[in-house]
Amino acid sequence: MSATATKRIGFGTKLSSWDLKVSPYLYISPFFLLFVIVGLFPIGYTAVISFMNWDLVRGSGEFIGFDQYGWILSNPKFWIALRNTFSIFLLSSVPQLIVAIFIAALLDQNIRAKTFWRMGVLLPYVMAPVAVALIFSNMFGDQYGIVNTWLGNIGIEPVKWHSNAFASHIAIATMVNFRWTGYNTLILLAAMQAIPRDYYEAATVDGAGKARQFFSITLPSLRPTLIFVIITSTIGGLQIFDEPRMYDQYGTGGANSQWLTITLWLYNIGWGEWNFGRAAALAWILFLIILVIGLINLLVTKSLVRDEGSRSTMTRAQLRAAQRSAKADVARRRTAHNAATETREVIR
Repeated sequence: MSATATKRIGFGTKLSSWDLKVSPYLYISPFFLLFVIVGLFPIGYTAVISFMNWDLVRGSGEFIGFDQYGWILSNPKFWIALRNTFSIFLLSSVPQLIVAIFIAALLDQNIRAKTFWRMGVLLPYVMAPVAVALIFSNMFGDQYGIVNTWLGNIGIEPVKWHSNAFASHIAIATMVNFRWTGYNTLILLAAMQAIPRDYYEAATVDGAGKARQFFSITLPSLRPTLIFVIITSTIGGLQIFDEPRMYDQYGTGGANSQWLTITLWLYNIGWGEWNFGRAAALAWILFLIILVIGLINLLVTKSLVRDEGSRSTMTRAQLRAAQRSAKADVARRRTAHNAATETREVIR
C-alpha cells in the first residue's frame, strides 16, 4: 500500500511539474499561431512573389530574379514617392511631438474637468480616417476651400493646395497631426503622471520655477516614452496611406505625383495595374527602409536612455528606506523654507 501511494504521489508531482513548465506556452500559443498565419506567412509569400512575374488569375508566376526590384529603383516615381513620404513624415511628426508634449504638460496640471479635456484630445483619434481626410480635403480646396477663403479675407493670395507639392504636403500633414496628436498626448501624459511628485516639491523648495522644472525634471524623465513615440510615429509616417488616398477624388497622388507616397504607389501598382510582383518588391523595399530607420532609432535609444529602466541593485527594504529618507529631506527643506518665509515677514 505504501509503495503504491508513493508512486501516485510521484506521478502527481511530475504531472504538476509538467503543467508548470508547459502551461505558460499553451497560454501564449494562440498569439503565435495567429501571428504565423496572418503575419509570417504573408511576409514570406510576398517575398516569393517579389521575385516573380506573377499572374493573379492563374495563381503562379515566372521567376525573374531581381528584375522587379531593378524596375522599382530605376523608376523616377519611386524617388518622387520617397521624397514625398519623408516630407509629409517630417511635417507631421515633428510638430505633432512638440504640440503633444505641450498639451500633456497642460493636462498634467491641477485643472478643472481634467477627465473631460483628456477625453476631448482623444476624440480626433476615434474619428474615421476617411471622414477626416474628406473634411480636410474640402477645407484645403483650391477655389472654394475654407482656408483659402480666410486667407482671402486678410488679403493673402489663395494657396494652390493641390497643384503645389509643398502645399499639399502641409495639408496632408495637418490631417495627420489632427488625428494623432491626442493619441500621443495621452501616452506622454501617462508617463508624466508616473514621475514622483517629490521631485517637483523639492525643486519648488529650492526655488525652481515651472519652466526649469519642465526642462530639468519632466523632459529627462520622459526619454524612454519619447523614444517609443518617435519610433511608432516614424513607422506610421512612412506607411501613410489614408490621407493621401482621400485627398482628391482620383486617389492617384496628384496629376504630377505631388503627394504620391510609397504606400499609395504600392496600392496603385497592385490594384490599379494588377502587377503584384512589382507591388511585392516595393513592399519589401519599404520594409527595408523602415528597418534601417528602426535600427537608427535603436542606436539613438541606447545612447539616450543608457541605464534607465534597468533593475536596481538595492533591495526592497533599502528602496523603502531611501524613499523615507527622501521624503524626510523634502519635509525638512519645506519646514526650513516656511520658517525663512515667516522670518522675512516678521522683519518686514
